[in-house]
Amino acid sequence: MGIISRFKDIMAANFNALLDKMEDPEKMIDQYIRNLENDLGEIKSETASVMAEEKAAKRKLDDNEAETAKMQQYAEKAVKSGDDAAAKQFLSKKADLVATHSILEQQYTICCENAAKMREMHDKVCRDLDSLRSRRDMLKAKVKVAETQKKINNLTSNTSKAAGSIAKFDELEEKINKKLDAADAMAELNGSQKENSIEELKEKYDDGAKSAAVDEELAALKASMGISQEGGAQ
Repeated sequence: MGIISRFKDIMAANFNALLDKMEDPEKMIDQYIRNLENDLGEIKSETASVMAEEKAAKRKLDDNEAETAKMQQYAEKAVKSGDDAAAKQFLSKKADLVATHSILEQQYTICCENAAKMREMHDKVCRDLDSLRSRRDMLKAKVKVAETQKKINNLTSNTSKAAGSIAKFDELEEKINKKLDAADAMAELNGSQKENSIEELKEKYDDGAKSAAVDEELAALKASMGISQEGGAQ
């Protein structure tokens, strides 16, 4: 009956209150559950034993009461038959049975109390197990949520870093575009200057050809008029 001697401790145990005081209750829940499962196994085993004792005590008490009633009936029959000696024997046996009855009754009462305690412990341990299992599931769910949140935070951080890298890339691209625009403008200016130079050269040589044609035409006119190239008439 070792488990019965622990009745008060088991009934007074408040595992949820103990867990609330711990910094990391998740690590202790499994141990408490194992302890309670062991207690429950022991409680079930001893409950079966106590219930057997209770039934045996009840049967002995019922047998004692039935036997006591028979001795009373036999004594009455003996008295009616005028057999006082036999009546005395029956009454003496009845007295022994009555004396035993109080002992059997006490034993039966103790067995009933023990059975009640076992059932009470059984119900409490079952409730505690259900509570701790629910709490364990809740804590595991919280841990899973925390891990998921951590992953999200990491992804958010990485996304922020990526956004920063993209911003830097955009800034670099903008600088490159400005340089390209400046280079294109310079090339356009240089190309314009080249075109101007060519036009000037063309104009120069065009003017030279025009002057030569005029000179030739002047010489031909002078020749037809009989004027020498030096400017006098022949």
